[in-house]
Amino acid sequence: MEANNEGSLSQVRHVVLVLSGKGGVGKSTVTTELALALRHAGKKIGILDVDLCGPSIPRMLSIGRPDVHQCDSGWVPVYTDAEKTLALMSIGFLLEDPDEAVVWRGPKKNALIGQFVSDVAWGELDVLLVDTPPGTSDEHLSVVENLKKHSRVDGAVLVTTPQAVSTGDVRREITFCKKTGIRILGIVENMSGFVCPHCSECSNVFSKGGGEELAKLTGSVFLGSVPLDPLLSTSIEEGKDFIQSFPDSATFSAISSISQTLLESLQTT
Repeated sequence: MEANNEGSLSQVRHVVLVLSGKGGVGKSTVTTELALALRHAGKKIGILDVDLCGPSIPRMLSIGRPDVHQCDSGWVPVYTDAEKTLALMSIGFLLEDPDEAVVWRGPKKNALIGQFVSDVAWGELDVLLVDTPPGTSDEHLSVVENLKKHSRVDGAVLVTTPQAVSTGDVRREITFCKKTGIRILGIVENMSGFVCPHCSECSNVFSKGGGEELAKLTGSVFLGSVPLDPLLSTSIEEGKDFIQSFPDSATFSAISSISQTLLESLQTT
């Protein structure tokens, strides 16, 4: 299908990649919570889930397996609310069996990524967050190349956990951004301490400050830390809006602050 201007990204004001050097750092969780925080700030948000082998965002937003429809300008994204303030397109919607493994060679993956980028009728959005697979594979190159054909990429948010193993992997992600000409909008340190569900005290289960130190060493913006919070984990598992459910929590403050800093950074792109 040949997409027209509306079907591409012409009405999307900002495009942000969410990257992680390794799996298991909570990249999709951060993407989901950032999207919800930005929506609560009054923005129209889209999520493009191109994590082909692990499309978890539909579950995190409590969206089942809806039929994906097509219009003249391409695939119609799935909306999470009646006001159409949060739109999602995911490979998870296109698999016949949700337990099916995506065993595809590179060319087939790259062709689907190309379609995802060019053939979704996003309409008017303030920010499109692109949730990518872990690492720096050819899928990332395909995402970047296809996005640049249809729009500009404002930059990337890098997600790490505090440990040196994770921050070491993010260093490679920083190199990837520099080689592909992507601006680094900032680093988020996820799982930064554990919030006790009984007393709300935050304890450092892992080491602390790795993300902030990495930001200093590489001259990147440190967007903030998100603790490991059982309330957040439960919300994600049940597909609930954590930001709406627990507005007084320290984790809400952290996510809200990160989203505001990101918005301010996007104004300067």
